Amino acid sequence: MMNITDRHEFILKSLKEKGKITIDWLCETMKVSSVTIRKDLKVLEDKNLLFRIKGGASSSNPYAIDRPIIVKESINSEEKQRIAQAAIKLIKDNDSIMIGSGTTVFTLAKNIETTHALTVITPALKVGLELSGKPNIEVLLLGGLIRPNSSSVAGQYAMRVLDEISCGILFLGADGIDLEFGISISNLPEATLNQKMIETSQKIAILADSSKFGKRGLGKICELIDVDYIITDSKVSPNIVKSIEDLGIKIIVA
Repeated sequence: MMNITDRHEFILKSLKEKGKITIDWLCETMKVSSVTIRKDLKVLEDKNLLFRIKGGASSSNPYAIDRPIIVKESINSEEKQRIAQAAIKLIKDNDSIMIGSGTTVFTLAKNIETTHALTVITPALKVGLELSGKPNIEVLLLGGLIRPNSSSVAGQYAMRVLDEISCGILFLGADGIDLEFGISISNLPEATLNQKMIETSQKIAILADSSKFGKRGLGKICELIDVDYIITDSKVSPNIVKSIEDLGIKIIVA
């Protein structure tokens, strides 16, 4: 039987290899009780060596944090560019689309060029300003209180406008994509607005780099099965891709 040092070494080695492990798997593998494993995980978490999650442990923090948009812009910028290029292919001639807030969907906005009429509805100031000077694009900017961290509006004023709107496809960013919890972001008012935007859209496309998988934000937007497309980068785990495709969701790896 393993002693406490051996167990801790095995747990940390397994986390390094797998990223996530379950209490049930640890119990079966090391032939110890769940009480013992929970104590081990608590000790290792107190030493900042892992993160405890429901039913197990993770090597990375599973919870997304709300960071200023200026900080997010420099993270995974090349991946966001490839994701944006893939997302553009979903936009049709003479389409009406909606673009949420966040750096990945802002990258999409920067790459949009069209010779046909395009209507864009958005709560994001940066998206609106980026597109307003481009030919053939009409921008409807939602109103409301501006959140400094995202440079985007949220609240009842924006919700009221959406009551009278319908669009072809909605492009949303996400702070977390979790197979159980669904799609989420780290701000509750924006999550509520995103839910309303989903109601007004025929198709939903989530744009998120691979670092967002396995994480959960504070505010849930929707279930995974409510989404039509997920566009991400090539660093995403093949197991995650298969799990998402099994739900009937089109995942595009850029």
